[in-house]
Amino acid sequence: MNNIFLLIGSNLGDRKLFLKQAIKHIEADIAPLVKASSVYETQSWGKTDAPDYLNQVLMLQTLLPAQVVLQKILAIENLLGRKREEKWGSRIIDIDILFYGDAIIDELNLQVPHPELHKRRFTLEPLAEIAADFVHPVLSKNILQLKNELKDNLIVKKV
Repeated sequence: MNNIFLLIGSNLGDRKLFLKQAIKHIEADIAPLVKASSVYETQSWGKTDAPDYLNQVLMLQTLLPAQVVLQKILAIENLLGRKREEKWGSRIIDIDILFYGDAIIDELNLQVPHPELHKRRFTLEPLAEIAADFVHPVLSKNILQLKNELKDNLIVKKV
């Protein structure tokens, strides 16, 4: 079994409803939740004039290969109405694979660990809540260390 960590986020429409719907589909199509962080409201990252996000980190256990997980995630995003119109643009739902066990995957359509996670407070705050001791397989630091070294000072708060 592989422990996988997903980040889900929404900054359009009924954000809480979209997170709940994403979780329902993830549990039906990929694997049941093992752990879920609190929901955090976060300022938009990368495109700072966009509405605030709700973000949450989920931990699952699965035997599905990472590429299959990615395809299922993309299908869930499409089902919920995700449109990919601009980089860092607002979205109904976003689902990212943060970690796939301790695997390091560098493929054209999939990079794991997520290449930006160690720079983003909106990712590390909820991740530290449920997996503070998990060691980043590339950076060889645990999540709490990465969070404490952050230079990102966007506001991230539990809702």
